[in-house]
Amino acid sequence: MALQPLMPKATAVWLVENTTLSFEQIADFTSMHELEVQAIADGEVAVGIVGVNPITNSQLTQEELGRCQGDPKATLKISKSDMPIPKARSKGARYTPVSKRQERPDAISWLLKNQPDLTDAQLCRLIGTTKPTINSVRDRSHWNAPNINPQNPVILGLCTEAELEKMGLTAQRRTARAAKAAAKEAARKEKEAAATGTPQPEPIAPPPADESPASDEPPASE
Repeated sequence: MALQPLMPKATAVWLVENTTLSFEQIADFTSMHELEVQAIADGEVAVGIVGVNPITNSQLTQEELGRCQGDPKATLKISKSDMPIPKARSKGARYTPVSKRQERPDAISWLLKNQPDLTDAQLCRLIGTTKPTINSVRDRSHWNAPNINPQNPVILGLCTEAELEKMGLTAQRRTARAAKAAAKEAARKEKEAAATGTPQPEPIAPPPADESPASDEPPASE
């Protein structure tokens, strides 16, 4: 099996947005279908996925990227990386190795910034953390707050790209449902107000910006 980037879809997002590589080149590098890469470029899939730079995580060199951008027929060659490969977990609570637990605050910080729709419960399930830890990172009361460096949890080996994407889609659907429900409730109240004849407050127009309120009082004498 050919090597592929740690986060194929997120890597494809970054390559589409930041390079002049062809869809075919990106598809070959990420082991994705060319039509799926084109859908990413069209904004039809991978919506909300934060792109991952394969150069910063040592899976691609700048020289190799430059070579392939200059030759549309060239094929990107992935660099060997010593980064951990996350494994999909079975049912039940997630176990995080002791060596990885110190990196969870970095992952929490990244998720709070890049996946704000995720609930605390989702974060707990995704990377095996606790709500007190999430809150301490959020309000910067964590004991190691000055040294927290936001990092993608997939890169850290705390979850898989598929798990992160699934959580993100769930959060997006929940947010969309909430917005739809709020709009429906607002429409219902507006309809009730119209049916009962309750007058709606009219907005008060502000005075023209170049005019000041008139006054009948003469100016005060010295």
